[in-house]
Amino acid sequence: MAGEITEPGELYSPYVGLVYMFNLIVGTGALTMPKAFATAGWLVSLVLLVFLGFMSFVTTTFVVEAMAAANAQLRWKRMETHQEEEDDGSSTASDSDVLTPDNDARAEKRPILSVQRHGSPNLFEITDRVEMGQMASMFFNKVGVNLFYFCIIIYLYGDLAIYAAAVPFSLMQVTCSAVGNDSCGVEAEAKYNDTDLCWGPLHRVDAYRIYLAVFSLLLGPFTFFDVQKTKYLQILTSLMRWIAFAIMIVLALVRIGHGRGEGRPPLADFSGVRNLFGVCIYSFMSQHSLPSLIAPISSKRHLTRLVFLDYVLILAFYGLLSFTAIFCFRGDSLLDMYTLNFARCDVVGLAAVRFLLGLFPVFTISTNFPIIAVTLRNNWKTLFHREGGTYPWVVDHVVFPTITLLPPVLVAFCTHDLESLVGITGAYAGTGIQYVIPAFLVYLCRKDTQLAFGYGTVNKHGSPFRHTSWVGFVLLWAFSCFFFVTANIVLSETKL
Repeated sequence: MAGEITEPGELYSPYVGLVYMFNLIVGTGALTMPKAFATAGWLVSLVLLVFLGFMSFVTTTFVVEAMAAANAQLRWKRMETHQEEEDDGSSTASDSDVLTPDNDARAEKRPILSVQRHGSPNLFEITDRVEMGQMASMFFNKVGVNLFYFCIIIYLYGDLAIYAAAVPFSLMQVTCSAVGNDSCGVEAEAKYNDTDLCWGPLHRVDAYRIYLAVFSLLLGPFTFFDVQKTKYLQILTSLMRWIAFAIMIVLALVRIGHGRGEGRPPLADFSGVRNLFGVCIYSFMSQHSLPSLIAPISSKRHLTRLVFLDYVLILAFYGLLSFTAIFCFRGDSLLDMYTLNFARCDVVGLAAVRFLLGLFPVFTISTNFPIIAVTLRNNWKTLFHREGGTYPWVVDHVVFPTITLLPPVLVAFCTHDLESLVGITGAYAGTGIQYVIPAFLVYLCRKDTQLAFGYGTVNKHGSPFRHTSWVGFVLLWAFSCFFFVTANIVLSETKL
């Protein structure tokens, strides 16, 4: 459940941590990025991608600093508890050891590590896995904690809606065509509408909703139980992901190299920037899962450099994937789920490869859906939990799973516009998790650290962006994202 402090688990090397972080960030959002690039223009997309990658790196260092500060406070509390136990075990105490009210008051005002801080270089070492929910409860007030969970819940709902739409949409695209069943799937010049026929009298939208119903019935029940991602399942899905990405990049490069590239992307088209904002923010999302990745790293001596290297590699990968896509395919032929562009006979001649790429989201997303659903269910429980209280069986086992599952399925039933779903989730809930929460966490943890350990205390995992103006800049940028995306949506709807 979110907000618990647990052991970091089995330790791994910094480079294994780099790979895990890479896999965490590069997910479903990457598959919607090529279309967003083509819509906004390659130059605008490149500039925005680099800038948003930098902003995500800044807030990642904020989260790491907050984790170190939280570990320091927990470590000091354990030291105090241990000292109290030793004092209780003493048989006698001198008169000078008795606390008078004046001494007690002075002790409360004195930094708890005013003397020992210079002799404890490992105080800020990250050894406990302190999740963001726990950090929020340590540094935020009650209103802040509730807002944190609200933001996390909205983001997870968006995640589930994207997953619930992506799997049926991929199945529909692979198994349906405008004129009937076609083993080549999506044709180059075909323009599909939801009202086009799929099988006999069934329309494409009917096939999509049938797949959605089957998907919900098969995976929905896992929301009522506890599931966790096993190590071997993670390895399998990661392997499939990288095979699919490698095949798509190589096929696109070969097609461009043979002079068959169809893409002529514009330099800039600001009408597509709204969705690009959300897609890029969503594609750099990792802050909410950082504690689980960073705590088990065996050596954290060069942690900031490791994170920076990860972001450089991710930027290079996103650029390679998106640029090969927009120069290989025409902008109007790029689909929301990039893998579906390779379900064409003129692009991929081998049927097995076409189906592997076309159904790639089905395999990988289906394994993640139950895990995200259980995470969302547990966050609902945490939000309404009161200390010492328990939930009735019906509320715990029926109400919470139901309110977790129904909203995303209903959203997916109403729309399968994946680019908009990713864009809206990233631009609103994603902005809160990626910018607002880390900025407030680092600002408040710095104040708490100064009060607890004295001014001048150095956090060995402190962010390179130490000046308070960086926190203000991140919050200003987050507000600008909210304002820009909202204004763009309102103006777009007004034109319609």
